[in-house]
Amino acid sequence: MRRFHDEDLSGAEFRECDLSRVRMVGVVMEDAEIDGLVTHLVVNGVDVMPYVEAELDRRHPVRLLLRSDEPEDLREAWRQLREGWTTTVEQVRAMPRGTEHQGVGGEWSMLETLRHLVFVHDSWFRRCVLGLTEPFTPMGLGPQFLMEDDQRELDGSARPSLDEVLAVRARQASEVEAWLADVTPDRLALTAPVPDDYRWPPYAKGRTVRQCLGTVLNEEWAHHGFCARDLARLAGGERWARGS
Repeated sequence: MRRFHDEDLSGAEFRECDLSRVRMVGVVMEDAEIDGLVTHLVVNGVDVMPYVEAELDRRHPVRLLLRSDEPEDLREAWRQLREGWTTTVEQVRAMPRGTEHQGVGGEWSMLETLRHLVFVHDSWFRRCVLGLTEPFTPMGLGPQFLMEDDQRELDGSARPSLDEVLAVRARQASEVEAWLADVTPDRLALTAPVPDDYRWPPYAKGRTVRQCLGTVLNEEWAHHGFCARDLARLAGGERWARGS
């Protein structure tokens, strides 16, 4: 266990770190920001996560649909997610040319975010929900360690345009919409037909179809939120350099 004592960590950035069971005692935390999978976060003796989750549900009612096991709710959730992305695409087209390539505070740009969702669809929907073994879309963008690995299907040097990525996204969205159109609770409860090979995601075996679909839906919602947040910052003049 690493222990930091009487150190000045102001301005530090922790990225892709596992901070489970971290204890912060006698700390000063002003103007801090936490984005990630956070559960049972106790601040000054109070578990604040129930308040955070309730506020997120109030701000984003689609989250209630995302947690539902009812096909009709899932269809409506998908419709709302797609509607949100349509609005965001219209917004970026109205901004200065090249905005879709700009990252904020070291985060992915809008284009990179969309490419990541192409990868999410290929891995969690096509492979895990549909059980397909077809190659990943080359323009897809996976986690950094995957892009650095011998994943010949993913082209880290790809530089697709916004329209090219959106065309792929439209085809993928049609696949989800068609599948959701006649899905049943029984089908959602089945064990996901994950192919027995080495490809991503290796830890999906044994999960239900509903759980794998949930990953797709949650990734769509979360990354749209990040994208909308950063576009708002860019529109407001907070043009932070990548990696700053």
